[in-house]
Amino acid sequence: MPSETPVPTMRAVTQDTAGGPDVLRVVRTRRPEPGRGEILVRVHAAGVNPADWKTRQRGVFADGTPLPFTLGFDVSGVVEETGDGVTLFQPGDEVFGMPRFPHPAGAYAEYVTAPARHFAPRPRGLTHLEAGALPLAALTAWQALVDTAGVRPGRRVLVHAAAGGVGHLAVQIAKARGAHVIGTASAAKHDLVRSLGADELVDYRTQDFAETVRDVDVVLETIGGANWARSLRTLRPGGRLVSILPLDDTFPHEAAEAAGVRAEFMLVEPDRQGLREIAALAEDGRLRVIADTVFPLEDVAAAHTLGEAGRTTGKIVLSVAP
Repeated sequence: MPSETPVPTMRAVTQDTAGGPDVLRVVRTRRPEPGRGEILVRVHAAGVNPADWKTRQRGVFADGTPLPFTLGFDVSGVVEETGDGVTLFQPGDEVFGMPRFPHPAGAYAEYVTAPARHFAPRPRGLTHLEAGALPLAALTAWQALVDTAGVRPGRRVLVHAAAGGVGHLAVQIAKARGAHVIGTASAAKHDLVRSLGADELVDYRTQDFAETVRDVDVVLETIGGANWARSLRTLRPGGRLVSILPLDDTFPHEAAEAAGVRAEFMLVEPDRQGLREIAALAEDGRLRVIADTVFPLEDVAAAHTLGEAGRTTGKIVLSVAP
C-alpha cells in the first residue's frame, strides 16, 4: 500500500488553563493551511504585548474564544503559501502585520494564516525582530493619534508611558505629524524619550503632570484608573482624550463633559494602509522601534514575566525562526 503523506507540523505555544506564565508551553501541532484570500506566513519574530498576558491570565480572548489557544498578534515573517484569490503577495515575500485582532491570530508559532490584507511589506532596513515589534503598538499609536485625534502641526500632545511599547512609537508619530510632544516617563528614561522627539518630559515619580501640563490638545491615555481624571485637567476646552483602555465606570464622564473635552476609547484594528504609513516612517528614519529584550520561543514564560513587571523600555520580542 502507498505510504500516507506526512501531515506538516510546527512548534507553537499553547495553554490549557488560565494562570501565570508557567501555563505556557511549547508543543508540536498541525501546521495551518491558508484559506481563500489568506496567506501562510512563516513567522520569524512575534511581538509580546500586554494584551497577551492579560488574555493568558483570564483564560479567554476578548472575543470569547475559550481555551486552549495560542497567543500573539504581532508577526514578521515570510510568505510560504497563498490561498485562492490572493494577488498582493507571493511565496518569498517578507511581510509584517497584526492579523485578526482582537480574534486569535496565534503568532506565538512557526506559522500563521490570515487574510492577505492584514499584512504589508516588511519595512526596508528593519530586521524581522524589529518589524515583529511594530504592528500592534505602532498601529495603536497611529490610529489613536492620526485617525482618531487628527493630530497635525502645532497641536500639543501628551503621551503617557512615553518610553513604553505604545508610548515610544506614539512620541515619534506625533512628532512626525508636526506636534509639540510632552511625555511622562521616569527620569532614567528621559534622554531616550527626548532622542525620539519629545519636546517636554515629566518625571511621573517626582512630579504631578496634572499640576504642570496645561493647554493640551490631545492626550494619549495608556494607563487608566486615577490617571484618567488627572489627564482631563491638562486638556484645553475642546481637547480630546483618547484611551486605549475601555472607559469603564471609574472614568469621570461628568468631569469630562463639564470640562468641555471629548473622551473616547479606541480599539486598534488590522489596517494595511496604516502599516504602510508606519513602514514609510521607519524607512525614512522618522520611526525607530526599540526591541528591549529578545527571547527564543521556548522562553515565552520568561518573556511574559518580564513584561508583567512593567519596567521594560520599548517592546519584548520572541525570536521564532532564523
